[in-house]
Amino acid sequence: MALTAKAQALIRPLEAALLSLNGLLGEADFTPATARARLRLSLSDYAAKTIFPSVVRRVRTEAPGIELAISQASREAMHAQLSDGELDLALGIFPNPPEEILVEDLFPDRFVSVADASELPDEGQLSFEDWLARPHVMLALRPDANDEIEKTLSAKGLRRRIALALPHWTAAVQMLEGTDLILTIAKRALIGIGQYPTLRCFDPPLVLPEIAYQQAWHVRKDPDPALRWLRGCFVEAGQRMSAGGSSVAR
Repeated sequence: MALTAKAQALIRPLEAALLSLNGLLGEADFTPATARARLRLSLSDYAAKTIFPSVVRRVRTEAPGIELAISQASREAMHAQLSDGELDLALGIFPNPPEEILVEDLFPDRFVSVADASELPDEGQLSFEDWLARPHVMLALRPDANDEIEKTLSAKGLRRRIALALPHWTAAVQMLEGTDLILTIAKRALIGIGQYPTLRCFDPPLVLPEIAYQQAWHVRKDPDPALRWLRGCFVEAGQRMSAGGSSVAR
């Protein structure tokens, strides 16, 4: 028998209420110190360098029975893997997630550009025209990716020249010394840039959106007590990062 339109409209709220109730019941029985779980996460080396270390330390201290399996994927692949049940949690930027994917902000960041000082004017800043004309490094898991910088330029009818596209944040910085390449990257990824004394950071000569780094999970995983606890760890770590700001000053 087919459901009426009214009955169909009630399905999602009822599912949400049931998931919430199951989550509350599960939380009542959850003890981190004795919990046993294996959670699958997807995150980039940006997260591995910024928020993840403090979360790992907390897991090992408070919930040593929780195992974390880490992979890396594009934003679109993470959406699919969350929906298919291949992932429990994804970290990244999720501006338009599918309806069944829940998203929570962790901490803010902003874009900065980086280049070899020998390729910059004495004042260390490029005009927009010079910045756009220079060869750029793009961080992406797919060379045809359309990231936030490309979207901003596309809205102006412009595009930059991508001389190098690669998926690794840390490696991208290493490619800059002794070249004319420019990398525009999230500022928090530049922790430790002091080991590259010839590199200089400067503000991109265009208005770029602030980055909201997020965690995402499928609605059916919302009640999972171990995952809820881990998400709370990420939230608290993100709050500490937000309060501390960014120490990169170069």
